[in-house]
Amino acid sequence: MQRRNFVQYGAVLGLSLGSARVGAAGNPLRIGLTAVILADQAAFLARWSEYLSERMDIPVTFVARESYQAILDLLFSNQIDAAWICGYPYVRHQAQLRLLVVPLYQGNPVYQSYLIRTRGSAIKLNGWGDLKNRVLAYSDPLSNSGWLVAQAQLRAAGLNALDLRRGFFAHGHNNVAEAVASGLAHAGSIDGYVWETLQLQKTAAVANTQVIWKSEFYGFPPIVVRHEDRNASLEVLGQTLLGMHEESHGQDLLRALNLNAFARPTPALYDSIRELVKSVHGARA
Repeated sequence: MQRRNFVQYGAVLGLSLGSARVGAAGNPLRIGLTAVILADQAAFLARWSEYLSERMDIPVTFVARESYQAILDLLFSNQIDAAWICGYPYVRHQAQLRLLVVPLYQGNPVYQSYLIRTRGSAIKLNGWGDLKNRVLAYSDPLSNSGWLVAQAQLRAAGLNALDLRRGFFAHGHNNVAEAVASGLAHAGSIDGYVWETLQLQKTAAVANTQVIWKSEFYGFPPIVVRHEDRNASLEVLGQTLLGMHEESHGQDLLRALNLNAFARPTPALYDSIRELVKSVHGARA
């Protein structure tokens, strides 16, 4: 697992790119995100940063952290300007957040949660009810596909967290795949887009796992900004992201992410996650 190296490199990357351009072009626009699913993650973020900076005529930097909560903390304390987060934290904090853009995956702004098992495992297909006394890997406490969906499905199967032998957070969907492939977990709740992208990349972790269940479709993780932040640069960022698919360099970057384009989302896109939050958290949703 290379999560920590990426986070450290990403933090240094953001600082170095920003400091190189701040003197000439003012304060950088800072975008927070968790680890992306690429072998050359730091190099990719450098290319994406350069692409956005050139087209927006202001410095754009990426700030990487290993959890959605860490990214939200930075956003709410004004240490970053925009964040690529999951639909679950967006729904939880929707009064404070404004949708900027949403990626299109396979032509649509939606994705699924998968339950995966180690290839050759005895866990049954559609095996939520077969997880009693087994180890289940989650992605992040604020992940829809990597935690919230799993809680709803365990409940539907008549199980709760105490019925598992153990549940743990792997801090990243790629790490969920690695945990299941290596036998650290019998099964894992993972973002289907991430699993499919890792499969395209022919990673060993995905080769050693098997999808045994797929959820309904949910709104894809969006890029958000603080609701009250009306910095004109944020609108320019949105327009630049929306135009990426219209030029070859932008298409190359999108292709590396296994995405088609960015689009303007509406809050209604996340209604199914809102319903899921209510089903898991009840009146506290």
